[in-house]
Amino acid sequence: MKKNILFIMTILLSTTLMAYSDSDLDGVDDKVDKCPGTSLSELVDITGCPKQSLISPHHYDIVLGLNYSDADYTGLQRASTLSTSFQVDYFYKNFSLQASTSFYNTTANGGYSDSGMYDSYVGAAYQVKPFDALSIRIGAGAILPTYDTTSNNNNTDYSGSVNVTYALSKNFNIFAGYIYTIINDDDYNDGTTTYIYQDTNAYTTGLGFYVSPKLYIGGAYNSSESIYEGYEDIQTASLYLYHSVNKHVFTTFSYVKGLSDTATNNYFSVRLGYYF
Repeated sequence: MKKNILFIMTILLSTTLMAYSDSDLDGVDDKVDKCPGTSLSELVDITGCPKQSLISPHHYDIVLGLNYSDADYTGLQRASTLSTSFQVDYFYKNFSLQASTSFYNTTANGGYSDSGMYDSYVGAAYQVKPFDALSIRIGAGAILPTYDTTSNNNNTDYSGSVNVTYALSKNFNIFAGYIYTIINDDDYNDGTTTYIYQDTNAYTTGLGFYVSPKLYIGGAYNSSESIYEGYEDIQTASLYLYHSVNKHVFTTFSYVKGLSDTATNNYFSVRLGYYF
């Protein structure tokens, strides 16, 4: 009799286990799961549909940079500058905040040297995707006068920007950008010349290529009006590389070549970032 009861219980248990199936391991039977395929990072209700994600929508990164540039604006005095930069970003879905600053040390012919802090930047941006291939990023920011000079760079400037990226294929994209900056600095005279500040327009256009999911290379042409009235536009060509080491660590490399007399001759930048 005991053998018969044990046999019946075994059959019933086996039938029950065979009848229960939970393919996405969310604790809800596939027969009543209205949202099959949910990830392990999501909490679901009794119907199997997400009600809360265990992955936070809030993300941050910290980026440290080492930069070098050389310039020969007048043709009489060549100067080189080594600087370090610090940047922090906050991301929430399509919204982001940014703050950055840098410290420099400049040397030039004739024994000239100077060091200090460049202007700092704080800003916000929002990204929209009208369709999969097109991404539009709209931003606004303030340039804080932490750069101490004798050129009356003593007021906060403001900027607005629009950047557009279009995917031509899985690996190639084209991009373009526009920045308008309101210059609030006071005009000044160095004893021989009066320098009049003006608002500026800046443009960028380029092409990018994903060598692999972890490596991106981009090249661009850049043009910006000088902050001084009557001076030639600043024109440069730039090369940019982004490499994702893992899901947290990334590096970037930038090289900018001056194309006009008002531009820095050469600019190099290497940055290391941590995303979390």
